[in-house]
Amino acid sequence: MSKKDSFIRNHQSGYTFSSDSIQLGAAIFEGQVLPEAPVKVPLKTLNRHGLIAGATGSGKTKTLQILAENLSKNGVPSLLMDIKGDLSGIAMPGTTNQKILDRHNLIGIPFTPSGNEVEFLTISDEKGTRLRATVSEFGPVLFSKILELNETQSGIVSVIFKYCDDNKLPLLDLSDIKAVLQHITTDGKDAFEKDFGLVSSSSIGIILRKIIELEQQGAIKFFGEISFDVSDLARKSANGEGYISVVRLTDIQDKPKLFSTYMLQMLAEIYSSYPEAGDLDKPKLVIFIDEAHLVFQEASKVLLGQIETIIKLIRSKGIGVFFITQNPVDVPEIVLSQLGMKIQHTLRAFTAKDRKSITLASQNYPITEFYDVDELITNLGIGEAIVTVLNEKGIPSPLAHTMLRAPQSRMDILTEAEIDDVINNSRISPKYNQTINRESAFEILKSKLDEASQTSDPSTDNNTANKKEEKGWFDKVLDDPMTKRIGSTVAREITRGILGVLGLGGRRRS
Repeated sequence: MSKKDSFIRNHQSGYTFSSDSIQLGAAIFEGQVLPEAPVKVPLKTLNRHGLIAGATGSGKTKTLQILAENLSKNGVPSLLMDIKGDLSGIAMPGTTNQKILDRHNLIGIPFTPSGNEVEFLTISDEKGTRLRATVSEFGPVLFSKILELNETQSGIVSVIFKYCDDNKLPLLDLSDIKAVLQHITTDGKDAFEKDFGLVSSSSIGIILRKIIELEQQGAIKFFGEISFDVSDLARKSANGEGYISVVRLTDIQDKPKLFSTYMLQMLAEIYSSYPEAGDLDKPKLVIFIDEAHLVFQEASKVLLGQIETIIKLIRSKGIGVFFITQNPVDVPEIVLSQLGMKIQHTLRAFTAKDRKSITLASQNYPITEFYDVDELITNLGIGEAIVTVLNEKGIPSPLAHTMLRAPQSRMDILTEAEIDDVINNSRISPKYNQTINRESAFEILKSKLDEASQTSDPSTDNNTANKKEEKGWFDKVLDDPMTKRIGSTVAREITRGILGVLGLGGRRRS
């Protein structure tokens, strides 16, 4: 038996599945594309998570696009983070050209341009269905992690949440939590300390500054009502296709605190809200986290252990998580070992450090007698990748140098008019894009303060119309020099958020 025949036989044995699968492309051996050696991934194991790695411009985004659109066609919704702004085209059919036709002829599968059911989401000034959450829904633990508070400060936040529950003070947006912080250090100080003890004014000041820092990055748009229901991420269209939810993040690249706030809340809410699913034929939802190396920068061993636990447990709820990054070494081994599917695009060796990284990266893949992986990683062409997946028994498939299929959707961005059209046709946009400002802690406390002021000054009733309104305590705190000294320096740890998901409750509606 020739080496080629041996390769085909070994490959077909490793890529034959009894359940439904997605074809990613066809294997390449000794420079020849082999349509009789298709590279597939079973839907059943996509909740075992995955990794898409490769240098800038190597095709990671197109691979993500292939996975998301094929998941959609198989009735599996997905959530995509569009940080670079190049994923909007997934909503519209692609175009056919000779290069694409030649590629698909080599692979042995037809190319049929088609768009997808897409929902554009936003947490900033980008167009889309607005994602919001209330402060109460975060809960004290998660809210403290967002603000990066120490143990003492976090304890104060927990007490404040309890105080608001006891006194029916809904915490909906950041104005509410700031109003409560000021209330318990001024007019409401005696009543608060009677029930909960003394609280350091310096700690309150630190918490307040952290909240204003978050506001400066645009979090005012994120906190409030109507809260986004994460079950809407798992929607299907009338014809059974899974919705592709694209979070448009191109205008918050310089606002890491806002991004981490969103990531923390979304993952915590998904984890706590979705029920246990057991062994499914296909996942309920697949989440793609781009620029994943930012998740793991400077993370402690304890926090990395929490990530590993999250990855292990969330798959039992039918949720798959894919990390997209430049090099597998960006992802800690404790997490990398939990990622069942790996797609490796080319890496470039310009320095000795690069060559060392490539050697380490090649060791993350199954041993193979058919490829020199170290050399292959640096010589992959555009639209090529090294692929290994898990079969239904959890066994890694043989390593396959793969010519990937082309995305059937547009490999370019949409025009503003096309984006508007998608948003205008959204079924959930009218629900979430309305602004509701019901009475909450800020309004309740302000009303009490106004009543107290009128009671102490009887002349107010006669002179209100002619008297210039004085600044309230809330306006004063915003004009305070201490508040104004807050700089623009923000946390470099863009996603310390994802690390605090375990142990958090679900939504707490007031």
